[in-house]
Amino acid sequence: MKKKKKILLLSDHLLSTSGVGCQSRYLANGLVQKGEWEIRQLGAAVKHENYDLVQPHPDIVIKPVDGFGNRDMLRQLLAVEKPDVLLLFTDPRFFVWVWQMEEEIHQVCPIAYWHVWDNEPYPSFNGAFYHGTDLINCHSHLTYRMVSEKFPNKTNFIPHALPQEVFRKLPDHQIRESKKALLGEERLDHFVGIWINRNAKRKRPNDVIATWAMFLDELEKKHGHRKATMIMHTDPMDQEGPNLYETISLFGVENNVMLSPTRCEFDQINVLHNISDFCVNIALNEGFGLTTLESMQAGNPIIAAKTGGLTRQVIDHRDGSENGIGLDPDVRSLVGSQLVPYIYEDYVQNEKVADAYMKLYELGPEKRAELGEKARQYTLSEFSLEKTVDLWHETLSKLVDDWKEDAHKVQPKYRIKVLEGKEN
Repeated sequence: MKKKKKILLLSDHLLSTSGVGCQSRYLANGLVQKGEWEIRQLGAAVKHENYDLVQPHPDIVIKPVDGFGNRDMLRQLLAVEKPDVLLLFTDPRFFVWVWQMEEEIHQVCPIAYWHVWDNEPYPSFNGAFYHGTDLINCHSHLTYRMVSEKFPNKTNFIPHALPQEVFRKLPDHQIRESKKALLGEERLDHFVGIWINRNAKRKRPNDVIATWAMFLDELEKKHGHRKATMIMHTDPMDQEGPNLYETISLFGVENNVMLSPTRCEFDQINVLHNISDFCVNIALNEGFGLTTLESMQAGNPIIAAKTGGLTRQVIDHRDGSENGIGLDPDVRSLVGSQLVPYIYEDYVQNEKVADAYMKLYELGPEKRAELGEKARQYTLSEFSLEKTVDLWHETLSKLVDDWKEDAHKVQPKYRIKVLEGKEN
């Protein structure tokens, strides 16, 4: 029997519900199904209830850790497990210590990274990370475009993707029953939007409420009613964001905004998408935006700012058509910090967002359904989970094979210098 190649994965715990955790799980499950891979993971979280080893599949073993581990832990795993590749997946700031160990790691295996950067301009301050990485697979096309210009030979575009059996269009009768159960019979004829994000400044939760209030006023003025509900699935008291109860009270939209603060299973999230007419994301910048992809795969159009990874979702790159309504930023503000010296924040005017709500409302149910089906077909074509797993399988296999071949030709120390750009 052919020996399986081993991946040492550092990312959010495979069984967690975070976006990184879910994508890690989909990828790991897809790769082991190929029959050529086994996974060892340091499964990250702030704190775990249980730190025992977990083995959800014969070829997947997870060690829960606080944060993403440490140098001693990684050294031990490299020595004991002897992985064929180290795969990193989350914000690069969490892996600075890993890249500082680059020379040690490269004595054992190459480094791969599933990478995203939220917005322009190209982050030259990440250069040391990119130089020290042997395979950079980007899950947003904007990230791919920026990084591939500097590192064309090791950068690929492999987007996030979702299982079709999880996020899908439900039968009409089930949608109606769910809408009645969750929103009440009095809202069965409501125009429903959904916003699923962390309640944090970057996601603009207060502006979602403000734009919805503007839309309701215009809806009453033009059509004589306020039959519209915005579902906000988030923690309204998150310390990273505003007190949403107070904002809802400020605008007097208590009867038209439904807060959903309780953690839900994926099938429940799918129901929320199905009882909605659209999904909105007007974040200042967004690496990818999984909730809009979920909604599209459930058959809904989206309203999204043309920023980061959202652009390639709301805009069909094949013909330039829209899978809902794409919103051009009105203001770009270059912000930064000591860790991230510069990055753009893209602001869409509230009036433009409110107008987008009205435009979708006035399309009517049939036209919205047609637009939603267009969005669904686009996700099945351009964000296929099978294609994402296949691309990872191909690029990782090539990386491992090339590394083993080069190891016989080039001394490790010299190879490290090449990766750092110190030798030609």
